[in-house]
Parts: sequence; C-alpha cells; structure tokens
Amino acid sequence: MTDTLFPIPETPVIPVKGAAAGYPVVRIFCVGRNYAAHAAEMGVEVDREAPFYFTKSAQHTLASGATLPYPPGTENFHYEMELALVIGAPVFRATMDQAQAAIYAYGAALDMTRRDLQLAAREKGRPWDTGKDVEGSAVFADLTRAEEIGEIGPQRIHLAVNGEVKQDALLSDLIHGCAEIVVDLSKYYHLRPGDVIMTGTPAGVGPVVAGDEITGGIDGLAPISLTVGTAE
Repeated sequence: MTDTLFPIPETPVIPVKGAAAGYPVVRIFCVGRNYAAHAAEMGVEVDREAPFYFTKSAQHTLASGATLPYPPGTENFHYEMELALVIGAPVFRATMDQAQAAIYAYGAALDMTRRDLQLAAREKGRPWDTGKDVEGSAVFADLTRAEEIGEIGPQRIHLAVNGEVKQDALLSDLIHGCAEIVVDLSKYYHLRPGDVIMTGTPAGVGPVVAGDEITGGIDGLAPISLTVGTAE
C-alpha cells in the first residue's frame, strides 16, 4: 500500500439489526422533492416524470443518538425525516425486479439542511452543496433487513421536536417508490454495496436551535434521535 500524507478517515458504518457486522457507507445519494406536500411547502412544482438527486459525503454520516453542533454559516438549520435504503448487490440499468432484489435493508434517517443556504443557491440556479452536504448532516438509525419489512407503503413516517410532532405521513405518499428510484439511479451509476439512498422527506420541515431534541420513527424500523448542540 502506498504511504499517505495524512491518515485516511475510517469508513462510517451503520449497525444492522440482528447482524454482527455493520453496513459500510461509501456513497450517499439523496432524492429531492419526493413528497407532493413537501414540494408545495417549498414553493416548487412536483416532478413526477423522474426523481432528481443530490449527494452527501459519506464522511458526514452520523449515528442516531448523537449530538450535532449547530453548524456554521446558517441561521436556519432544518430537520428532514426520511426513509433510507441501502444497496446489497451490484446493479446497473436495473429492471424493477432487479432493483428490489438489490435493496439489502431500510432505516430511518435525517437529512439535516442549512435551509437558508439551500434556498439562496436555488434562487441563483447554483448547486445545493453548502446547504445539503453539511458535516454530520446524514444521520442514520440502525438498519433492518428488507425481508423483515415487507412491502413499503403503509408504514407511518413521523418526526417530533422536543416532543411536538412536526412531520407525519405515510410511505405510500412517496412520489417515486424505492425500487423505482433504484431503477432510475442505476441508469447513471453502477450501484454497489456501500451505496445509501435517502428517499426524501414529507411536509412539515422546519428549523431547530441549540438544545432541541429531535426524535423520529418509521413503522417497523429502529427509531432515530438527534440532539442539536451549541455552535463550535
């Protein structure tokens, strides 16, 4: 192995329910505006033709139960409760059956967002990186293997801040379903184990401040929590 000028960061790992080994995170893809009510509250049209994507750095992975310092450069830091899926087998230009078979597990996730920076970039037609690709902003609960969940759709997805419910919907409200997302994304990438896909958030997103406690859940999956700490 070639010597490196500085230590290589460890690969983040998400625990898997009932498994001795965890799931290593290599890439994180995120689906935007995948609930009609959320698109409406963001003041944009719903795109039902195909999903669209942004990415987060794998090193921004954070485990459920952690404390995330309020990030720099923002005065409007938002929560977004999401269903995440992870890929368990290589797949490229997948059929629906191949896409479904490639999904290894599901989990509850939070896409934490510097909303003011995202909206400023959107208004100028610029990428969302500073708004979305935020340190510690990809928060994951323990994963549950797909065969233990069954069909995705009837499950409730919800989030509360300091015990007050802010988001409450069903996974059946997803515009683009999980297998459909994998089919579409696999047109552009050779998906493989290590790839995590966050499928979008329902309506009800909003800001948090230092000291807030975020809790969320999806029926049949491990719950998720996050404490917002003070700015560093």
